[in-house]
Amino acid sequence: MRALLVLLLAGGLFFHAVAALGVLRMPDFYTRLHAVGKAETLGVVLTLLALAIWAGPTLTAAKVGFVAVFILLANPTSTHAIGRAALRTGFKPWRREPGDEP
Repeated sequence: MRALLVLLLAGGLFFHAVAALGVLRMPDFYTRLHAVGKAETLGVVLTLLALAIWAGPTLTAAKVGFVAVFILLANPTSTHAIGRAALRTGFKPWRREPGDEP
């Protein structure tokens, strides 16, 4: 039981770190938004799953489960809406310059 909690928390921490690294390293708004939308959602859900398991079969675990489901649905939807709004307002995606090969 304790090993499962540590594994879930470590997975959550890993995906939180990946999301933070994505915000720091990605070149433009859209790729940063993509990194946060995917990795942060999984990190939060894993962390909340560990919390629900730790709480046991209680009302608190059910509430945490509802929060996890809401975040799982709302976070990707909101990042999509933000990205679409940015594109519609004319915010241009980053393009690699010719000759700027890695």
